[in-house]
Formats: sequence, C-alpha cells, structure tokens
Amino acid sequence: MISDRNLVQGLFLVAISLMFGLPALQYRIGTFERAGPGLFPLLVSSLLLIIGIATIIRARYLERVEIDFNFKNIAIITASLCGFALVSEQLNMIAGIIFMVFFASLAARTYSVIRNAKICAGLVAVAFVFQKLLGFNLPLY
Repeated sequence: MISDRNLVQGLFLVAISLMFGLPALQYRIGTFERAGPGLFPLLVSSLLLIIGIATIIRARYLERVEIDFNFKNIAIITASLCGFALVSEQLNMIAGIIFMVFFASLAARTYSVIRNAKICAGLVAVAFVFQKLLGFNLPLY
C-alpha cells in the first residue's frame, strides 16, 4: 500500500479529474461563444488533472509524509455537506451555507467565529453572483 500522503493526494486528484472529465467528453463541447454541456466539466477536470500531475511530480522530490486518517474530521466534513443539502432544501441556501461553514470548522485545529463569518460572507457573495449575474436558479432566500 502507498504510504506517501503527497503521492496519494496527487493520485486522488487525477482520479477525480478523470471521473468527471471522461464522461464530459460524451457531451457536446461547443465553443467558448456557445458552450455545450460538456465544456465546463471538461475545463475544470483538465485543470484538476494538471494540478494532480504536478502534485505527483512534486511528491517525488519531497520528503515522504506518512498517511494518517482522522476519521472524526472526515465524519464532521461529511456531516456538514449533508447538513448543507438538508438545510438548503428545508430552509434556504444562505442558512445551509452558514450551517456548513460553522459545522465544518469543528474539524479545524482552532475555532474562530470571526473567521467563519468572513467565510460565510464570501460564500454567500459568490452564491449571489451565480444567481444574479449568471442566472443560476439558487434558492438563496
């Protein structure tokens, strides 16, 4: 089994990029002027593939770091994502974002309400940009 955390991170990024990039090739790509449904996932997965390959190459030159799983933090992050989906569906997306940020930050080494509020404000601002400027149908309020 591979025990180098940097290498595993790179391999994981490559796997995720291929998991989304290869199915995107089955959709119409289109052009940048008239993008097809496969263009955005293909672009994002291509960037992720480049980052993954760079991480794998970088791992070859860095000192090996042992892998240690913190199952408590994995559970906290998973629960925060599930809670985001549930709160967004039952209330609204702004409440879901707030829940996700404050709950996920329980996995951090330090807890800061001010930092969490700033992150929430940034994510809500991005959501408003997606809704108002890009026309996404997001249930923000």
